[in-house]
Amino acid sequence: MRAVLAEMRIEGLGVIDEATLELDPGLTVVTGETGAGKTMVVTGLHLLSGGRAEVSKIRSGAGKASVEGRFSAPPGSAAAKVASDAGAEPDDEGTLIALRSLNADGRSRAHLGGRSVPVGVLSDLSEQLIAVHGQNDQLKLMRPAEQRSVLDRFAGEGLAGALAEYRKVRDEWVRVSTELTERAARSREMAREADLLKHGLAEIEAVAPTPGEDDELQEKAKRLADADQLREASTGAVYAVSGAPDGDPDVPGALGLIADARHRLSSSDDPRLRELEPRLAEAEALLVDVGTELSSYVESLDADPAVLEKVLARQAELKALTRKYAADVDGVLAWAADASERLAGLDTSEGALAELAKRRDELAVSLAELAKQVTVLRVEAADKLAQAVTVELAGLAMGQAAIEVIVSTRWAEPNEPYSLRVAGGEGREALAHAGPEGVDEVEIRLRAHDGAVALPVHKAASGGELSRVMLAIEVVLAHTDPVPTLVFDEVDAGVGGRAAVEIGRRLARLASSHQVIVVTHLPQVAAFADRHLVVDKQAAGGITRSDVRRVDEQDRVIELARMLAGMDSTETGRAHAEELLAVADADKKATRGKGRKRK
Repeated sequence: MRAVLAEMRIEGLGVIDEATLELDPGLTVVTGETGAGKTMVVTGLHLLSGGRAEVSKIRSGAGKASVEGRFSAPPGSAAAKVASDAGAEPDDEGTLIALRSLNADGRSRAHLGGRSVPVGVLSDLSEQLIAVHGQNDQLKLMRPAEQRSVLDRFAGEGLAGALAEYRKVRDEWVRVSTELTERAARSREMAREADLLKHGLAEIEAVAPTPGEDDELQEKAKRLADADQLREASTGAVYAVSGAPDGDPDVPGALGLIADARHRLSSSDDPRLRELEPRLAEAEALLVDVGTELSSYVESLDADPAVLEKVLARQAELKALTRKYAADVDGVLAWAADASERLAGLDTSEGALAELAKRRDELAVSLAELAKQVTVLRVEAADKLAQAVTVELAGLAMGQAAIEVIVSTRWAEPNEPYSLRVAGGEGREALAHAGPEGVDEVEIRLRAHDGAVALPVHKAASGGELSRVMLAIEVVLAHTDPVPTLVFDEVDAGVGGRAAVEIGRRLARLASSHQVIVVTHLPQVAAFADRHLVVDKQAAGGITRSDVRRVDEQDRVIELARMLAGMDSTETGRAHAEELLAVADADKKATRGKGRKRK
């Protein structure tokens, strides 16, 4: 089951006040008188596809315009994945509801599966579901890039894989070539920068700072500078705890006093006093530990001026670095690490440049071989495409016309930066423009009749012929087009008679593999529809509004007769319309194996 647009609802858009379009999975045609609002159907599809929202399209007097579409999106399909990634959920029937609204103040909103989403999500969804082909697409067909795209689509996965490999190598080739050019052009500047970095690294290496060394030296210098005061304070504390070192009884210290107190308590006859003695013992043990630590601290104090001078000299060395490179020693070390990396990328020596040039040339050889493979695949596909489109043109009343698809090399302009040496005509070597799509130019040419010179398609074809060429290409490309819904907006302009019948026949053929929606003014095309929708314009009280209705059976005969130069009121016109329908139904039965019921 393929994804299709099952229904579209339009409100407040152009002359359409409110309309609902139920679309067939096969061929749906939309007809109506000039000015009735047929193009609003396509405008609605553009809005639903995330296209540009123009306030001028809002119906006069309406506060906003909105377009709602109901899509069938089978699980696992690309459309279902886009919806899932956006957090959208299908409804109970397994369909996705997309909504685009446009307010008169220019604000636009989008919803998908009941969730508010960016407009870009609708654009991503439409890329998987809908392709709109209008008269502007004929102009696109004149562009060389579009013609190359047509050929590449026809060539299929083989060419796509070769192009992907070509682009991968080209990206690396461009990167290396750019780096080589920049290094050569900036060699003096880079050499000066490299010298500065080398000087800085040498200066830091000579001092050889260690992480956190500046903080350690600051603490040590403070201790050395205050050594006398610290010795006096710590020595006094030792005396207070342990007593005088010469055993002076007048300076017993805390330990002596506690020892005396313990003796008095332990020799007492009162049990309550004796019970306090163990607690004094604990205090005595604690003071012994403190006294030991104080003594060690006193012995560790270094008041040697020479040691302080060394510390201050080391601090001066570190400060010389922190003034230049960072706020502290850790920052200096980080600068050195970064400078080493930058220096590695600034190698402008002849050896480094030669290595880059060698790598560039190796990549160029590989790229030229890949470009050749792409060209070979394009040339093979070009012959097949030309033959297939020519066959289709024969069926579109252009029996003497023939299509040629020319693949040629796009030669580089003088001094072009990304040019590639490839083999040219007659064994010569020349530089080609190596773009992301290869080195080829593709041109579709049309030979209008036998003996005519093949010219670029936009020069050789009239407006009607250009429509048929584009339709022929679409029919040929149908098997390569992953988009399930194709929309044609009056691509049959300038066509009539037998050619119009053939256009209808081919659109019906497309509808066997795609959902096809066609806005047309040709009864010969409308006769092939599986579902026929008519846009009616009505005027009442000075207000013009249009709606969309589905026609079948006799109403459809009347509409086709109207399209036959306004012959809806004549028996001849109706007879002609019935004949068209009979021919179309018979053709569809023959080409599809079984006919669709006329709708």
